[in-house]
Amino acid sequence: MKDTTLVIMAAGIGSRFGKGIKQLEPMGPNGEIIMDYSIHDAIKAGFNKVVFIIRKDLEKDFRETIGKRVEKLVDVRYVFQELDALPEGFQKPEGRTKPWGTGQAVLSCKGTVNEPFVVINADDYYGKEPFVKLHEYLIQEHPEQKAMPICMAGFILGNTLSDNGGVTRGICSMDEEGNLTTVHETKNIVKTEDGAAIEQEDGARTPVDVNARVSMNMWGLQPEFIDVLEEGFVEFLSGQKEGDLKGEYLLPIYIDELLQKGRVSVKVLDTTAEWFGVTYAEDKAAVAEAIRKLIDQGVYSENLYEQQ
Repeated sequence: MKDTTLVIMAAGIGSRFGKGIKQLEPMGPNGEIIMDYSIHDAIKAGFNKVVFIIRKDLEKDFRETIGKRVEKLVDVRYVFQELDALPEGFQKPEGRTKPWGTGQAVLSCKGTVNEPFVVINADDYYGKEPFVKLHEYLIQEHPEQKAMPICMAGFILGNTLSDNGGVTRGICSMDEEGNLTTVHETKNIVKTEDGAAIEQEDGARTPVDVNARVSMNMWGLQPEFIDVLEEGFVEFLSGQKEGDLKGEYLLPIYIDELLQKGRVSVKVLDTTAEWFGVTYAEDKAAVAEAIRKLIDQGVYSENLYEQQ
């Protein structure tokens, strides 16, 4: 069987969460964090390597909090998303403190990931089904074609909202065969009494279909996609306006650009799995409760690592 890798993006600062490192907040009964459950589900689905994308200053905490226990089960690597890790000819703008975004995060895997891989966020729980579906797609043989075959998990928007504030989701359009046609990164989607809406800065709300399929940054990618990302990062940096300290090279936006150019084809693998995650500090109690419910239902054991 093909080697496959789970790539976990965990370098974000987590400014909305407040104090502490949200990716390392204990949620399970024995101190498990959200990543523990994602890694558990990925290994069960057939992934045999885990790569953590982190900041260098988080390495010690990551190794102590999760790395040591995962290393007993699967090959583990660490790569670092750094502000000054830029292509030749570019320099970090003075005053820039914000990470360059999810596109650069995955690009930091160059040289470490040489097999098909799934990329996820560290602070999102995705459920078992999407890992199985994406793994099955990645190990299939895809006849050579002009467009690189990749895939994504298509979540139902209503299953991915927070009770504690707005979230950003990639709202997707598809053709009749389930291929992605566009993905629109949409900010500040809030839960409403009768569904969901996009909330503007002035408080105005535009209703949005709660049954729409959305990207949760769970992509199934080919190893050569990393080289394409490198090309795109140069284009992104070349187009940055002087003095812009917050522009981000985002994975869904770039994938949409590649899609419109015919360079990739994206199969949307539908899932009814319910997302939960920690965007805000207030989300922690709800996540802990959701995990407790899954344990009571027998989805996970009380001690997660007894299941491995």
